[in-house]
Amino acid sequence: MPYRILFAGGGTGGHVIPALAVAEEMRRRGHETLFLGVERGMEARLVPRHGFEIRYLRVQGLNRVGLVNAVRSIALLPGSVISAAGEIRAFRPHVIFSMGGYVSGPVMAAGRLSGTPMVIMEPNAYPGLTARWTAKIVRKALVNFEETAGYFPPGVAELTGVPVREAFFAMPQRAAAPPFTLFVTGGSQGSAALNAAMREAWPHFAAADVPVRILHQAGRSQAEEISAAFAATGLDGEVFSFVDDMPAIFEQADLIVGRSGAGAVAELAAARKPAILVPFPRAADEHQLKNARVLANAGAALLIEESGLSGERLAAEALRLFRNPAALSAMGTRAGAFARRGAAQTAADILEKEAASQ
Repeated sequence: MPYRILFAGGGTGGHVIPALAVAEEMRRRGHETLFLGVERGMEARLVPRHGFEIRYLRVQGLNRVGLVNAVRSIALLPGSVISAAGEIRAFRPHVIFSMGGYVSGPVMAAGRLSGTPMVIMEPNAYPGLTARWTAKIVRKALVNFEETAGYFPPGVAELTGVPVREAFFAMPQRAAAPPFTLFVTGGSQGSAALNAAMREAWPHFAAADVPVRILHQAGRSQAEEISAAFAATGLDGEVFSFVDDMPAIFEQADLIVGRSGAGAVAELAAARKPAILVPFPRAADEHQLKNARVLANAGAALLIEESGLSGERLAAEALRLFRNPAALSAMGTRAGAFARRGAAQTAADILEKEAASQ
């Protein structure tokens, strides 16, 4: 029987991309989908590109927005709940699937009023604001970390992981040997902090007794300048503005330096790659820091908080690992323990089960 699934959530790629993977699996199974999002979020660009229908609500965040913006957000809530309720009445979903983000709050409130079964996917170690608010009213919470299950009532949380492209799981493992390849990425927009630290680190890599190749995704705004400066160092490597084929770059890397959003952490785990994680310090609820701590405590990554980041320290940690290939390999193996294959298919199975329970 075909079901109607309402997808709620967005704002960032970490919310939208996993939701799209689940939506594509539901579409493949013959079900009907509709997204609710905001026009300024990443969903406005990505969802239509993948051939899914999306409608927009007027809503903005409450977390870490300051007093004035918080008042404005609260003022918008009643209207956004009413709008979401209207979309629910028109679409008549069998189940609502939330990926988090501030747009999901009004949708979940309207879903609660309508009695529609609700399922959420919480990819971070510490649940977001909407997930915490709705923990006691959702049928299922699909989580990425075992630690997250404790924030939900018994039997609600299910360890599914978050959807990751199969190419990351299928990646052959490199034998750690010189020259060692370091891949640095601050995400699709780049990171000014990581870019600055790497520029400070170049002389340390150049003076080291370990041959290093550097691949660096610097972001569109700084890539040209950094590329020119890097070329003058004589170091082996390349600076990119953006990486279209991330699995191909991952496959070349012996060690990855990057942020610790849920999607990035899931890709590291699937590819079984050791990493130095530098959490984005202004992430809501410090969720990147909490994600990184889980991996660091398991010996699957090194954690450097941005406040303690320097080129000298970054180079020293990377070179220490490159000089000990056994430790580098062990870290990658421990990262792989966090991987969950088939998360989109598992989520689709759960959505079908909840939809059929009406």
